[in-house]
Amino acid sequence: MAIGDDSRDENPKICVVLGGQSFIGKSLVSQILKSENWIVRIADSAPSLNLDPKEQSSFLSDAISSGLASYFQVDVREKSQIIRAVEGSTVVFHIDQTDSSLNDIYIQYMTIIQGTKNVINACRECKVKRLIYNSSADVVFDGSRDIQNGDESLPYPWRFQDMLSDFKAQAEALVLFANTTDGLLTCALRPSSAFGPEDTHLIPFIRNAARSGLAKFIVGNGENMCDFTYVDNIAHAHVCAEKSLCSGLTSVAGKAFFITNVEPMKFWDFVSLILEGLGYRRPAIQLPARLVSVILVLINLVGNQRNSHLVLTPSMIHALSRTRTFSCSKAQNHIGYSPIVSLEEGVALTIQSFSHLAEDSPYSRYQESSDQTKADKLLGSGRVASILLWRDEKKTFTYFLTLVVLFYWFVLSGRNFISSAAKLLLLVTAVLYSLGKLPSSMFGFTVRRMHPSHFQVSETVTKDLIISLASAWNRWVLTLRSFAHGDDWNTFFKVTVSLYFFKLLLSLSSSAVIGIALVFAFTAFFVYEQYEEEVDRVTEVAFIGIKNSKRLLVGNLPVSVASILQSYQILCPDEGSIVVNDQKH
Repeated sequence: MAIGDDSRDENPKICVVLGGQSFIGKSLVSQILKSENWIVRIADSAPSLNLDPKEQSSFLSDAISSGLASYFQVDVREKSQIIRAVEGSTVVFHIDQTDSSLNDIYIQYMTIIQGTKNVINACRECKVKRLIYNSSADVVFDGSRDIQNGDESLPYPWRFQDMLSDFKAQAEALVLFANTTDGLLTCALRPSSAFGPEDTHLIPFIRNAARSGLAKFIVGNGENMCDFTYVDNIAHAHVCAEKSLCSGLTSVAGKAFFITNVEPMKFWDFVSLILEGLGYRRPAIQLPARLVSVILVLINLVGNQRNSHLVLTPSMIHALSRTRTFSCSKAQNHIGYSPIVSLEEGVALTIQSFSHLAEDSPYSRYQESSDQTKADKLLGSGRVASILLWRDEKKTFTYFLTLVVLFYWFVLSGRNFISSAAKLLLLVTAVLYSLGKLPSSMFGFTVRRMHPSHFQVSETVTKDLIISLASAWNRWVLTLRSFAHGDDWNTFFKVTVSLYFFKLLLSLSSSAVIGIALVFAFTAFFVYEQYEEEVDRVTEVAFIGIKNSKRLLVGNLPVSVASILQSYQILCPDEGSIVVNDQKH
């Protein structure tokens, strides 16, 4: 894939990638080097070029050693540093890499707007022929309305939701206005929702939302469409734009072009693909965008959001809930752009590159494990296990909320059990009677009625319940009979400990006991499943300590007492003989 030739150049063709170590810059450098037609100067603010271990033997390191690539430390706020990097070059690709999470507006302004001014002036002074600026589709989006198949005729908004998009729009306008000044040809590319390996914005944002628990919520109705652009396609668009500028096409110089994968899809479907690929669950709970905005205002008033690793802004809420699709026909017709990586392939490559982020996902560990967890086996691996282990969060939360309501109704309300039950039955009767009087359809909605069979208990269920109760009663009677004979010390200790804990429970109020049991049931098993190995390890160490303490105690008992304990089988059979005062018996 070659960049356009320029036969008028006598010197070797040199191009500069400002922001060459950024997310998009790395892909662009890679594609230019593969063409083998250019000498590439990688310019960035870092003191040196940082190569990943996997890149040590790549063509980039080979290009640097052969002189086809070189590195320049450049702060775009200093024009002299830019001149040193672009002097003698033919093409400059300007990819600013301002951190969107940076709250310092002054640094953003100096880096984006003043930096772009410096780049333009440096290109004019050094007689650079072509300048391509990497802009963003956000420069035409103000959050007030959806954009469906928007084209380049869309104006800049009068007011932006965030300063970063405002600064990008101003920088883009400066680049386009500089076209044909001192022989410099310019254009701007507007990629929509860039993503890919080493993404520092979209994918980390989705992952952080999953870690904080916010990824389970859908902002809006979940139907908003969005255009996404894989990073290699953005780099390819820059190559195509340079070739078109080199050809002197007037339809390209001084123009801006939307760049997408030409495969619009629902925004939340894309988020679901990323989350599932990283081992997290799909978002399922819909929240109105206005409600989220109100919550955001309250969070900002409290002031705790700044301390979080996931910072939401009004512009992000609009981006999550609005449709934003753009027409790529102008780029296809005028600069010859077409995606070289499909959206499906791009998502797969992105998930593969971020696979290390899935290591701390509890859900991924549960999915990857084919064996039942101990907590699941302890709860019977049935419906109760599914509810208490939060397999279906919506269903578990419904059960928990129902039990909390019943707990309040019967315990915390201050009424006795009979009056609470009577009022609850009265309420249920009134609701069922009202449903029975309603028509089968109201305002286009079907009214569902409960069939009388729902209130019937089958004969089989009744027999099973009676058999279970009888079995439990017989088991307790056998235990009591064995305890009464006085020949089972293990049973004695079990009953004693049980009675002691029962005494402790009786010392507490019934409401406290029920409340503690309710919270314990919905938290303890879930926590145990997440930290099963750690809990088992601590428990094993505790049992070993108790066993060693027991041996130490028995070893210091008088011989007569030890003999009595052995005769009554208080000691475990596996302990064998008893050592008392260093004597074996």
